[in-house]
Amino acid sequence: MSGRSIVEWFAEHEAYRCGYCGCADTNFSHGMWAHTMTCQDYQDLIDRGWRRSGKYVYKPTMDQTCCPQYTIKCAALQFCPSRSQKKVIKKVAKLLVNPPTGSKSGEQGGPDSQGPSMVEDVPDRQPSNVDVPQVSSGETQVTAGAQQVAAGATQDKESGLSRESQGDVKEGGASCEIEKPSSSNKVPRPGEGPDPTKPPCKKAKLLRKQRKQEKEALRQAAESAQSLPWKKEQKEDTQKLFEDFFKDEALSRLEMRLVRSEPNSEEFSRTRMESFEVYKKYQIAIHKDEPDKCTMKQWTRFLVDSPLQEEHKPGTPACGNGSFHQQYWLDGKLIAVGVVDILPNCVSSVYLYYDPDYHYLSLGTYSALREVALTRQLHETAPRLEYYYMGFYIHTCSKMKYKGNYDPSFLLCPEVYSWVQVEKCRPKLDASNYARLEDPGKADENGNIDVDRVLVLYEQQLMPYAIYRALTGGSDEDDVRLYATLAGRICAERIILFRN
Repeated sequence: MSGRSIVEWFAEHEAYRCGYCGCADTNFSHGMWAHTMTCQDYQDLIDRGWRRSGKYVYKPTMDQTCCPQYTIKCAALQFCPSRSQKKVIKKVAKLLVNPPTGSKSGEQGGPDSQGPSMVEDVPDRQPSNVDVPQVSSGETQVTAGAQQVAAGATQDKESGLSRESQGDVKEGGASCEIEKPSSSNKVPRPGEGPDPTKPPCKKAKLLRKQRKQEKEALRQAAESAQSLPWKKEQKEDTQKLFEDFFKDEALSRLEMRLVRSEPNSEEFSRTRMESFEVYKKYQIAIHKDEPDKCTMKQWTRFLVDSPLQEEHKPGTPACGNGSFHQQYWLDGKLIAVGVVDILPNCVSSVYLYYDPDYHYLSLGTYSALREVALTRQLHETAPRLEYYYMGFYIHTCSKMKYKGNYDPSFLLCPEVYSWVQVEKCRPKLDASNYARLEDPGKADENGNIDVDRVLVLYEQQLMPYAIYRALTGGSDEDDVRLYATLAGRICAERIILFRN
C-alpha cells in the first residue's frame, strides 16, 4: 500500500535494562512495529519524541525512565563549528597523511557511537503477519515538521598571536612602543612625566584582560542574535566557511558514498559483506558484544531493515527520501558506516559504526560533522530539509551529552513538543533529570485526540475506530487512546493501526 503507513501497537510497557546507567529495570518506553511507513509520517513521529531501531519505533516514557532521552536537532544551515570541531577536521586530514604507529582504542564522538547497543531497545515480541489490502493511497497532505526556532550563528572570533614579544602592541588602531632596555646606564632626562597629549601605555596583562572581555562580549552578542530572524547573507557566509574545512586535499582520500539501504541498492548489495564485517568488529571491540551474537541476521534487522518507503517527490533531493548508509572509504577500504534517514525536514542519524583500527581519526565527531554537511548539501535541492537530528540527548550521560555542543541545537519539550534552545534547557536539566522545557502556558497543539477518528485496519478492511468498536465491543479502547495520544492527532488520523 504505497503512500500509507501501517503500524502494530505493542501494549506492553515493561521495564528494560538501561544501556546508559546500567540499571536492570529502570528503562521504560512505549513501542510499535512499523510494517511500512511514509517519510512524512516518521518525520511527524520523531517531532513527538519517537525513534526507530530497525522497524521497531519506540518512545521513551520520559517521566518514568531513569535516563530521560530528549530528541535533539541542530539547525544545519546556521551551524557554526566550534574550535574543537575544527581541530577534529584538521586532525583527520593530518592523520590521513601520517597515521600514528600506535594509540589507545576508543573515542567519544558522533551519533550514538558510544551509546548503548541498539539491540537493547527492541523487545523480543514478534510482529504479526499483515496482509496489506489494496486501498487507495489518498494520503492527507498535512504540513508537519518542527516549528522553526529563529536562530543565528556567529562564528567565534579567533584571537591572534600575542605581539608582546615583538616590541609593539596594537589596539584600536593606536600602537604603544615598548622600548628595549639598553645595556648602557643612561641617566634619564628630567621632565614633567608622561606626555598628556598621548594615550598612556597599557601593560600586557591589562591588554590580555581587555581582549578577553571583548571576546566574551562577541560571544554574548552571538547568543542574543539567536533571537533574531536568520538572514540569508549570514547563511551563505557561514555555509561557505564550513564547507571550506573539507576542501583539504588530504581529506579527498576519505571517500564518501551515500547508498540506499532500503530497498537494497546495487551498490549496497555489492558492499554488504564488507559493511557487516566492520559492524561486527565495532560491536565486539566497542560494545563488548559476544562474537556469536553479532550475526548477519541481527545486523540486517537493526541497521538495514527499515519501514521507510523510498520516495521521489517534488521538493526531495536527487537521491530521494528514505533510509541510507553513508559509507567512508579510505584508499579502497571501508572503515566506517553512518546509518541515516533522509526525511522531508531533516537528515536523521540512526547509528554509526567504524573499524576500531581507525579510532584515532575521531570518526564519531567527524561523521557527525559530515552529516551536517550532507544536510546542507541536500538543502540546495530540497528547501524544506534544514535540520540534522542527532537522536537522543541525555543530560546525565557524558557519552550522549556532547550532542549539545553542535550549535545551534534545540531539545524537544516532552510535554508540548516544541523546540527549545539547548542553552535555555541546561539549568532545568541540572536541577532535575526530567523537566518540562517549554515555558508555562503553552499546550500540545497536536494533543486534542478523537479516538473515534483513529484509522484501523481490521480483517482486511480500513475503518475508523468508531466502526471497529461497534464490531468488536472496543475492549482495547484504552490502548488505542494511549497510542493516539503519543502519536498525536495528525498521525493517529493518518497512520493505519493494525488490529487482529
